[in-house]
Amino acid sequence: MQTSSQQQATATLEVIKNYFMDLQDRICAGLEEEDGKASFEEDKWERPGGGGGRSRVIANGKVFEKGGVNFSHVFGEMPEAITQKLGLSAKVHFDAMGVSLVIHPESPRVPIVHMNVRYFQTGDGTHWFGGGIDLTPIYVVPEDATHFHKVLKSACDPFGEHKYPEFKAWCDRYFFLKHRNETRGIGGIFFDHLKASNDEEKAENFAFVRSVGDAFLDAYRPIVAKSKTLPYQDSHKNWQLLRRSRYVEFNLVYDKGTKFGLDTNGRTESILMSMPPLAAWKYNYQPEDDSEEAFTQAHLKPLDWLSI
Repeated sequence: MQTSSQQQATATLEVIKNYFMDLQDRICAGLEEEDGKASFEEDKWERPGGGGGRSRVIANGKVFEKGGVNFSHVFGEMPEAITQKLGLSAKVHFDAMGVSLVIHPESPRVPIVHMNVRYFQTGDGTHWFGGGIDLTPIYVVPEDATHFHKVLKSACDPFGEHKYPEFKAWCDRYFFLKHRNETRGIGGIFFDHLKASNDEEKAENFAFVRSVGDAFLDAYRPIVAKSKTLPYQDSHKNWQLLRRSRYVEFNLVYDKGTKFGLDTNGRTESILMSMPPLAAWKYNYQPEDDSEEAFTQAHLKPLDWLSI
């Protein structure tokens, strides 16, 4: 069910694009304020086949070691690899746009966060929304995970009480590293191919995507604020590098957004900005019993964080 303000936005390509660009602005401003030192640097780029974007990167901040908040709108003739995968007709025109972000904090006490909200349409009338938010703590803190999921549930509930449990379960499945038998973090929500049969349904899907995008700062900033000044040692940084390696493995092996960006000849620098500045792989590492690391390892599975 939509609120009156949500019903006012018609889901035209221009309106969707303006929302995504404004969302990028608001998120960058909020993260800069939380960092207190570094600012995002903008790199505008154009795609030879059509479209372009605004890549914004923050680095070496007081809180954020590396991060990117990107907007892109690419369009043109659909690459053959994508038309075959989606079962679309040859030489169809497409538009794909959205905001994607990944933030890698300096402190191992502050979680990695990812968000993506996107829209896709083709000249033959196919269109859908997708997106999601998930949190990857280096050290799992149950109360932070509960806060994160409560905010996401509140963003979903106005559009149907089934949405949060459905999209939470989807997230748990999607961000699962099969070769490690563990989740990437404590999850969040994930959804894709939200289609509509009429303009009213499309407007409601757009309203839902806005609700998710607008929830990002409320979900993430309080966790950063309470954890960014906590002390840590070299052993905590070493664990951070190991956990970051799992992030790299997921993005290169499983992530559909990475594959779509590369298949559509997107900007490689922007696509791979999700990678951490440093990561490490240690052969057959096992955390010590009853350690913080073992606690985190034990919680890298689908859990009902609202009841913990």
